Amino acid sequence: MNIEEKDKTAENAAQERTLEENFALLDQKIAQLEDSEISLEDSFRVYKEGMELLKECSAKIDTVEKKMLQINQDGTITEFGI
Repeated sequence: MNIEEKDKTAENAAQERTLEENFALLDQKIAQLEDSEISLEDSFRVYKEGMELLKECSAKIDTVEKKMLQINQDGTITEFGI
């Protein structure tokens, strides 16, 4: 499997995870970083993975927020009423 295929596989897995699953993974990353036995190299890798998870969470939250807004005929934006 080449690098592009690995990136696509990781991207697909990220899209399939829920926000809650991403938060759980972030908790794991934080626990790894808090471990005093982690090497500097590993801490950089875990930090980078955590930042990618944060970006995914932010994108998912933005998507939900956009779905919760409704544009009225006059162009004003209001919260979507259930």
